[in-house]
Amino acid sequence: MRILIVTGSSGGHIFPALALADSLNNSNHKVQLALPEDVRKTKIPFNFTQTEYIPAAKLSFSLSKKNIHGAYFFLLGAWKALRMIIKFKPQVVVGFGSLNSISLIFWAWLFRIKTIIHEQNVVCGRANRLLSKLVDRVAISFSQTRNYLNVSGEKIVLTGNPLRRDLVRRERKEALDFFKFKEGRFTILITGGSQGAHRLNAACLEALSIHQKKPDLQLIHICGTQDFTWLADRYAGTALTYKLFDFFPQMQYAYSVADLIICRAGATTIAELVKFGVPAILVPYPFAYAHQLANAQVLKDIAAAEVLLDSDLSTDKLKERLQEYLCNNVLLKTMQKAYQKLPVLDATTMLANEVLSLN
Repeated sequence: MRILIVTGSSGGHIFPALALADSLNNSNHKVQLALPEDVRKTKIPFNFTQTEYIPAAKLSFSLSKKNIHGAYFFLLGAWKALRMIIKFKPQVVVGFGSLNSISLIFWAWLFRIKTIIHEQNVVCGRANRLLSKLVDRVAISFSQTRNYLNVSGEKIVLTGNPLRRDLVRRERKEALDFFKFKEGRFTILITGGSQGAHRLNAACLEALSIHQKKPDLQLIHICGTQDFTWLADRYAGTALTYKLFDFFPQMQYAYSVADLIICRAGATTIAELVKFGVPAILVPYPFAYAHQLANAQVLKDIAAAEVLLDSDLSTDKLKERLQEYLCNNVLLKTMQKAYQKLPVLDATTMLANEVLSLN
C-alpha cells in the first residue's frame, strides 16, 4: 500500500507518527511522511528517508498581521499538500493532528482517498475535532476521548498511543551505568516535554537544593534548550548529583532508572509513564485548552500519579511533596502497582492494522 502520514511539529505529534511510519515501512508498504518546515529547527530526532515538508502555519481567532502571515503559509501549505497527493497517489492518508494536517486530510477526502486520524490526548484538538467529521476512522489513545467526539461510535477505535521501538525497559544496572549513577540512591527524573518548561525547571531546582547534601539522591533533568545554560550554571553551584540535558532522546534509560518523575502531562509522556510504570508528580501545562489536565486525570484516577496544578506550583509545595516521596517507599510501590489497572495495548500494531484495513 501507499500510505501518506502527516503530523504537527511537536514531539507529541511526531513520535507516534514516526512509530507508525517505521512499522508500516518495515512491512514493505510505501510510506511517505509529511512534516511542517519548522521541525528542521528542532532537536527532535528522526531519520525517515521518505520525508516531505509543508510550510508551517500558525493561526488564531484574531485579526492581526501575524494571522495574515499564518493564513498565507496555510494556503501555501495547502497547495503543496495537493501536489503531494497528486504525485504520491496514496491509498490512505493518516493524520496526527495540528493545523498542518487539515489540508492533506481535506484533499484526501475530496479525492475519495481513505483517511484516518489519530488523537493522542484525552481531549481532542481543534484540528482533529474538525477532521473527525470527514475521515473514515478515528483512532484514540484513551477510552475517555469518546466523550469528546460527536461522531458515530462505529467510526472510533481505541488503539493507544504509538511509542518508539527503542522505548524498551533496560536493566536497572545498565541504566545506572549509562548515567554513571550509583545503586541504592533515590533517582528523580524531571522533564518538561520536548519544549521544556521554565516554571517547572525553576521550582524543581529550588525545591531540590535543600537536599543537595543528601548522599542518597541523584537527578536527571531534561530542561529544554532555553533554560539549559542558566540551569547548568545554577547546578554547578550546588553539591547535587545530577545529569542535565537540553534534549534527551534515549528516554528508555531515564525511565528505567527513575524512582519518581516530575513532569508535564503531554500525551506521549503519559503513554511512556504507563509503559514503564513510574510514579509521578504531574504538573499539567495550563494552556492549550488545558488538555494536559485531562491526560493527567487518567493517572490520578487510578492513583498512579498525583496532580499539582501549575497555578499551585511553588518551591515550598514541591519541597513538601518531595519529602513525602523520599520517605515513603510503600507509597511509591503502591503507585507502581496502580498502573496495572490500565489496559496494555500494542498501540503501534493496532493502529497499523487499522490503517491497512482501510484498503
